[in-house]
Amino acid sequence: MLEALRGLGYSTAAAIADIVDNCVSAGASEVRIDFTWVEFDSRIAILDNGLGMSDGELESAMTLGDKNPLEARDANDLGRFGMGLKTASFSQCRRLTVASRSHGALACLRWDLDALAQDPDGGWLLFEGAAPGSETLIEDLPGSHAGTLVLWEQLDRIVTKGYTPEDFVDMIDRVEAHLAMVFHRLLEGPRSRLRIFLNGNPVVPWDPFMSGHPAKGWASPAQPMKTDAGSVVVECHVLPHKDRLSAQEFEDGAGPEGWNAQQGFYIYRNERLLVAGGWLGLGHGRAWNREESFRLARIRLDIPNTADAAWKIDIRKSIARPPAALRPWLTRLAENTRDRARKVFAFRGSPAPFRGVAPIEQAWRVEHTKAGVRYRIDEKHPAVAAALDAAGDQASLVRAVLRVIEETVPVQRIWLDTAENKDTPRTGFAGEPPGAVAEVLATLFKDMVERRGMSPELARQTLATTEPFQNFPVIVAALGA
Repeated sequence: MLEALRGLGYSTAAAIADIVDNCVSAGASEVRIDFTWVEFDSRIAILDNGLGMSDGELESAMTLGDKNPLEARDANDLGRFGMGLKTASFSQCRRLTVASRSHGALACLRWDLDALAQDPDGGWLLFEGAAPGSETLIEDLPGSHAGTLVLWEQLDRIVTKGYTPEDFVDMIDRVEAHLAMVFHRLLEGPRSRLRIFLNGNPVVPWDPFMSGHPAKGWASPAQPMKTDAGSVVVECHVLPHKDRLSAQEFEDGAGPEGWNAQQGFYIYRNERLLVAGGWLGLGHGRAWNREESFRLARIRLDIPNTADAAWKIDIRKSIARPPAALRPWLTRLAENTRDRARKVFAFRGSPAPFRGVAPIEQAWRVEHTKAGVRYRIDEKHPAVAAALDAAGDQASLVRAVLRVIEETVPVQRIWLDTAENKDTPRTGFAGEPPGAVAEVLATLFKDMVERRGMSPELARQTLATTEPFQNFPVIVAALGA
């Protein structure tokens, strides 16, 4: 049974997060995780300053199936099955030692899968004390303080043949990124409830929603919904377009798995993240996939720990399925958020005029017909209108050229390039030097004033509300100076 439990599918990061859950449930405000590389004798130690456990409590914690997941739990309890300590540990190591100090007394118990394998008829042997040679490893528990130390040895699921120190360091980085995401709400702010250290270095929280960023695309107010299993609260977010982020902000915003994978729902229980991204099987007819155009959509969803069964939370706390009664409501919220995110992704944010509230004149318009969608150049755009007007009897030739451009828009190529490059193509003079924009603006401004007889002020106002020049108010303001 123990060997079978090792195959539940924990990653190292998820397994360590499960142990940290126990630390938080025990009232710990600080968790120190130390990774020690000694090739096949490498080990991981997780030490907290929580309440600790008596000898009886530790024996209960080390016993498989000692708790009934259907029993009522404390409102702040992050567990459910009473199996996390054992299953998470066995998924990574063959020897689990737990030492705990409560009210000055030290208790220490150990599971050793090799010892069980050597004596299959000897029963469920739960050993007292650390393994011979490992006694010094539990000395981190000071005599005057409560706390618990979880020690993983014989890391056969981590350190395998060909595993290198570089692989070990990469694993530590993945653990750090995962903990920064899973516990970010407990780690955030000057009054954070928790601090986590990896080899002495503090874990910096990663906020999936870029809270407080001035270029945030959109955020909805909290929307509660009462259910039989407790109240569910949803907040919808659209993150800023890449053009509105610094290079470091864009890299940080991608999260542990990247922008595309991190879109969707983020399900929390007691501020602990359970599910990071994905669309929970929602959609109209066919479940939505993670697509580039929706990568800026992230939805925060809080459930109480009384809703675990209703949401079908798995033992690894990594999968959740919304109850049937909530699916229509969640689908509507997600659909609205996805639509807003797609617009920000496609148009790099809503265009805003330089002055006043006049709408932006866009060069392209979309036609929806029974045969499908077509993209047309709008002849009302000031630049297009000026060219047609100046062409005189050659206007038909200009219109023919525009029609050729309309009919040869490389839609498939744009779609493929966007998917491969993980970003929309550069438009709107993005990345171009100011001189390139000024040259085009000067040409249009001169035509408006000299040929069309517009006043300089009206010409500037018109260009300030024309795509893409609304993004260059300083250059527009300097025209004619």
